[in-house]
Amino acid sequence: MSLLQEDARLQEREDSVGHAVEGLRHRLRDDREADRAALADEILELENRIFEIRTAKGRVIDRINTIEQEWVLANLNREDADSEAEAAPAAPTAATPGVRNLVDNACFRRELPAEDYAALQQAQRLERTAADCVRRYRANHTALGQLADAYRAAAAEEEALEIYRRYTALDARNQALADSLAMVWNFVYDNKSYAYDYMLDKLGQTELLAVQEDAMAETARTYAEMQGTTASDEAVDYMLRKQLLVDYEVTVAHVLGLELAADSLRSVSKQLCTVDYRLPRQEVEERYFLVFDDISFPAVSPYDARHPIPECRVYSRGTIYRILLGTFSAKRPVTAFRGAAPLFYEVDGAGKWRYYAGGFATRREAEDAQARLKKRGFARPEIVAWTDGLYRNISVDGDASAAVFRVEIATPGPLSEEVKQAIARTARGAGLSRAGQKFVVGMFDDRAVAEQVVQAVRRADPELEIKIAETEE
Repeated sequence: MSLLQEDARLQEREDSVGHAVEGLRHRLRDDREADRAALADEILELENRIFEIRTAKGRVIDRINTIEQEWVLANLNREDADSEAEAAPAAPTAATPGVRNLVDNACFRRELPAEDYAALQQAQRLERTAADCVRRYRANHTALGQLADAYRAAAAEEEALEIYRRYTALDARNQALADSLAMVWNFVYDNKSYAYDYMLDKLGQTELLAVQEDAMAETARTYAEMQGTTASDEAVDYMLRKQLLVDYEVTVAHVLGLELAADSLRSVSKQLCTVDYRLPRQEVEERYFLVFDDISFPAVSPYDARHPIPECRVYSRGTIYRILLGTFSAKRPVTAFRGAAPLFYEVDGAGKWRYYAGGFATRREAEDAQARLKKRGFARPEIVAWTDGLYRNISVDGDASAAVFRVEIATPGPLSEEVKQAIARTARGAGLSRAGQKFVVGMFDDRAVAEQVVQAVRRADPELEIKIAETEE
C-alpha cells in the first residue's frame, strides 16, 4: 500500500510539472517579447525532471508487480485458515437454507468422496487467487497503456528506450500472471464442475446435466470466436467460464435447497454481467531514432582539429542509407572530401578506413545524393545501407536477396480516412487491397519505404495491428 501511495504521489508530481511545461510552451509560442532562450532552458530543465519522475515511477511499478507476482505464487497452495475455521452446519432441509458459501454446506462433505471434497474446498480457496490474478492483470494492462502512450510521445531516444524497457518488463510480468491465472482457474473450474456434476448425477438430474453440457459448448464456441482478439485469452476464458460456473452453482444450490447460497450466487452472477473483459490488445512497435541528413557543401567545413569527423553510428533497428566516399588504408584529412557534410568514418575488420557521407531514409534519396556527388567530382561514390545493424554495399553487391515488402494491417472493419490519407502520402502510389481480415499495402522494393508507411499509419491510429511482411520476388 505504501508503494501504491508513492506511485500516486509521483503521478501527481508528473502531472504538475507537465502542466508547467505546457504553460511555458504556450508562452514560447505566443509571447514574442519573452526571453525565448530562458524559456527554452526552463522547459528543458522541467522535461528532465519529468524524465526523472517517470524513472522513479518505473522502479516503484516494478517493485509493486514483483510483490504481487510473488503473492500470487505463494498463495497457489496456501490453506485458507478462515474457511477451515468455519464449522459446517447440519444437512440442509426445506426449513434449513444452509450457509452462503455453497461448498461449505454439509451435503457436499457427506455425499462426495473425501478426496473429491478436499479438492472442492481447495478450489473454493483458490477462487480468490484467480480473482486477484485478474485484478492485477487489469491494473497492469492499464499501466501498459500509459507506458505505450508515453513511449510514442517521447521525444528523446534515451527517455524512449527507458520507457520501452519498462514496457517490455511489465508486459512479460503480465504474461506470467496470465499463465498463473490459467493454471489456477483450470484447477478451480475442473474440480468444482466435477463435484457439481457428481451431486446432480446422484440425484438423477439428467436434464440439468444436459442443459449444463449445452451451456459449456456454447461458452466454448464464444471463446473460440474471441481468441486472439483481446489482450489476454486467459482473462477472456476466466470471465466466460466464471459466468458459466456461477450460473451452474445457482442451479445446484436451488436443487439442493440451499437458498442462502443461491441468493449470494445470483448477486455474483449479476455483477459478472457488468464486467467488460474484452481488454484491447496492446502492441508497441519499437521506435527507430535514426538521424537522417542530406549531403551539403557549406562554405566553411564543420570539421577541423577540434571537431573531427565523427565515427559512423550503426543503429540496431531500422534502415539507413549512406554514401561510401572511399576506403583507405590510413586516416584521411578533411580536405580530401571536397567540403561535403555530414561525414562519418568507420574502421572495418581489416583495419581499413571507410568514409561515409549523409544519411537517407530511402534508396531513392540515396541515389539522388549519389548523382550529385558524381557531379561534384567524386569518382566512385557507392550506396551502402544498414538494416537492423546489418551492412551491405548496394552499389557493389546489388540487392542479392531480391526481397520485396508489403505492409499488413489487421482489422475487421474499414480503415479511417486519416489512415487512408497517411498511406496515400507515404506509399508512393502502391496499391491498397483487402485480403480477408486485413488490408495490404505494397509491394515495396525498399524496406525503408514500408517502414515509413508503418510509422505514418501508427501516428494516424495507434490501435491498429500492423506489420511488415517480406517475400522473395
